[in-house]
Amino acid sequence: MNDVDKKIRVVCAMSGGVDSAVAAFLLKEAGFKVIGVFMKFWVDDLGAGEVPRANLCCSSDAERRAELTAGKLGIPFYALDFANDFKKKVVDDFVKRSKNGLTPNPCVVCNKVIKFGQLLKKAKKLGASYVATGHYARIKARKAGIFELLKGKDLEKDQSYYLWQLTQNELSRVIFPLGEFTKPEVRALARELVLPSHETPESQETCFAPAGTDEFLSKRFIAKPGDIVDGSGKKIGTHEGLWHYTIGQRKGIKLSGGPYYVVSKNGEANVLVVSKNKKDLFGKTAGLRGLNWIDGKNPRLPLAVKVKIRSRSKPAVALIKKAKGAEYLEFAKPQLAITFGQSAVFYLGSRLVGGAIITDKELVR
Repeated sequence: MNDVDKKIRVVCAMSGGVDSAVAAFLLKEAGFKVIGVFMKFWVDDLGAGEVPRANLCCSSDAERRAELTAGKLGIPFYALDFANDFKKKVVDDFVKRSKNGLTPNPCVVCNKVIKFGQLLKKAKKLGASYVATGHYARIKARKAGIFELLKGKDLEKDQSYYLWQLTQNELSRVIFPLGEFTKPEVRALARELVLPSHETPESQETCFAPAGTDEFLSKRFIAKPGDIVDGSGKKIGTHEGLWHYTIGQRKGIKLSGGPYYVVSKNGEANVLVVSKNKKDLFGKTAGLRGLNWIDGKNPRLPLAVKVKIRSRSKPAVALIKKAKGAEYLEFAKPQLAITFGQSAVFYLGSRLVGGAIITDKELVR
């Protein structure tokens, strides 16, 4: 945990899951004055008369588990409504970018603007100086007053990838109690303490789209047919909307004579490019936008780093370069399915040094 005065108040975000429950326990054991907070997010209300469905981390059952956990730990508990901000800044952003043919990552946005944005503001009103969550990541304070963001001890559960947009101001006010723990250790501790969430399954879906993002977007977009073309630009079929597809996708393309792979999406022309050759999915460069450096300083480029282009991908060796006023990645080896709208996150060893949104690699050729 951060090296801070243990006699101060800390707001712990409690989702009703096992991770945040154990995080709250560890904070209390360490001597902090802990306040449990359940964040109410927006729930999809569209559908043909169906009951709105919330994900495991946002449901009324989750709120009840969080409240029971707070009671068991003997800490104050509040349920705070973040629905409007979540809808405007996370959901609407996701819908807009998806409509433009991108594949955005809403969890990255949520961490930045809600969990470590709005929640920090609420924490201040509750008299708390810090916010804690159940993320598997670590924060280390250097002597120079710089806070480093590190991978969690459990590399299988490491969630630092989703935190690349955080700044020094935010990191200085955040605690990750689970950073030095593995998931099995957290589960074991929850069982030992008989916490209400000790057997709660993990939430895997996008929280506002528990039935899947394709179904979620299909309820919001009118079918927008467009051409499916091969690498030479020859039309070989018709799609019903670019939001149905992501780069590297093989299933659901519905073309005879396949298999085909989605190679790229052109949002302006509403064109889906496919190929039978999997080699066409590989690329050596990726444009970058919205770059954020964790220590707040722009490093000298080119910079050699290891990069993750999706949360579960293996880090790949690359150089961050700059040409024509724009930063871009040049990989040592071609990478599979570089996807516009996803996050590219940069590491030096276990330290996360920065990140950016992947944009058109054609811009850097």
